[in-house]
Amino acid sequence: MSAGQVTQLGAEILMMTLLLSAPVILAGMIVGVLISVFQAVTQVQEQSVSFVLKMVASGVAFIVFAPWMLRKLSDFAIAFLGNLDKFAH
Repeated sequence: MSAGQVTQLGAEILMMTLLLSAPVILAGMIVGVLISVFQAVTQVQEQSVSFVLKMVASGVAFIVFAPWMLRKLSDFAIAFLGNLDKFAH
């Protein structure tokens, strides 16, 4: 396995990781910003409200996007295992 192949494989794995984690992270970020704006307007500075709502939003996003994430991950694994003979030499 050459250095170029390792670099290419590493880049593909990193991109897949970013793609799979994006929906959950974005949901948490959007809810966090909305809660921050609400807390700034109302001057309610309770941290547990923000934490709980971000966790709920992240959980819902994970449940909603889980089939898509699993499909993308299985497609990546099938493609990787199908091209494994290229990396063996």
